[in-house]
Amino acid sequence: MEGPQAAPRTRSATRGWEEPAARLADGMEVVGGCYEQILFGFAVQPGENWTPIPDFTHHAHTASLTAIAVNNRYVVTGSRDETVQIYDMKKKIEHGALLHHNGTVTCLEFYGNAHLLSGAEDGLICIWDTKRWECLKSIKAHKGHVTSLSIHPSGKLALSVGTDRTLRTWNLVEGRSAFIKNLKQSAHIVKWSPNGEKYVVVVNNKVDIYKLETASVSGAITTEKRISSVRFITDSVLAVVGDDEVVRLYDCDSEKCLCEFKAHENRIKDFYNFEKEGLQVIVTASSDGYIKLWSLELDKIQDIPSLLCEVNTKSRLTCLAVWLERVSETKENPDKATTSSSVKEDEQPLITRKKKVCWTDNSDKSAKGDRQVMPKKRKSEGAQQKKKKKLQSSK
Repeated sequence: MEGPQAAPRTRSATRGWEEPAARLADGMEVVGGCYEQILFGFAVQPGENWTPIPDFTHHAHTASLTAIAVNNRYVVTGSRDETVQIYDMKKKIEHGALLHHNGTVTCLEFYGNAHLLSGAEDGLICIWDTKRWECLKSIKAHKGHVTSLSIHPSGKLALSVGTDRTLRTWNLVEGRSAFIKNLKQSAHIVKWSPNGEKYVVVVNNKVDIYKLETASVSGAITTEKRISSVRFITDSVLAVVGDDEVVRLYDCDSEKCLCEFKAHENRIKDFYNFEKEGLQVIVTASSDGYIKLWSLELDKIQDIPSLLCEVNTKSRLTCLAVWLERVSETKENPDKATTSSSVKEDEQPLITRKKKVCWTDNSDKSAKGDRQVMPKKRKSEGAQQKKKKKLQSSK
């Protein structure tokens, strides 16, 4: 299926990637997207004084950014312009675009270093081979929009929610729908816990906690305002942010709030966390334009986290991620087990062998074998055939 034409882009600066100021030894980059179509990159040097250094300001899309995902090499962004843009962070270049979706790209998630899943308002979930950036399978997952997806740490299951008021479980080994649960309202977030024993489904201002063993609700957390992002800090501690200035940490077992603190002056749009050198770091992005990094002590979780550093993008932020080059030495946010590079081959059901794709669902036969990444008239089979353009660093 041919995607929409990629629109011409403008550049926000005239210089290339800077060395050595922005190229730090630890390879850590905080990336944020905004309504103003810009992707920001800030190199951060961990240490006694965490200092974010402006690395690049890239006019990434022709509409607002909606989603960001990272693995140990790439950063990918989704947008209302219906495209997924790819950035090679090791080579510091714009790698290409994925044009399969016909609707706002709502969610992106890597599984290891070989596959990417994307969901959009066209109801499709696409599985991409990140080696050649081919669309291995396109599935009509929901009758309405796909609002969120999450891959089980084993890679054998995935969950998705949509505006058709369903929660769908996908068997990634056999490539088929395994279970459909009707919801009373449309959910906009679904997330697995790091150990894969539980998952959460968010509807407006309520978090329902499910146990995998029973597939039933074991608890619920309710906030005053709409929730915009949730992240598992540990298997039992869940961070919740939303349409206010406060970050709240909950115990999933007792459903009690362990800690809450005011992080911004406006609503918080996204949240991220990772472990670096034994330090648990949480990152927040707000409509006030600030990205902030905080230090969280898990053994003193009732204490308010200390601010490590902050940067003002002067834009209305929408999404956030942290790219970490040395994945083997840095534990990325635990609920994002899909970015791990240590998954055994026999536990990677999305991998294709002998040109056979494990996803064999016949619900979308027209998409079978679809490997279109760039428009056909460009005579290109994938994003790698697109002329690579240097990202531009901010002044």
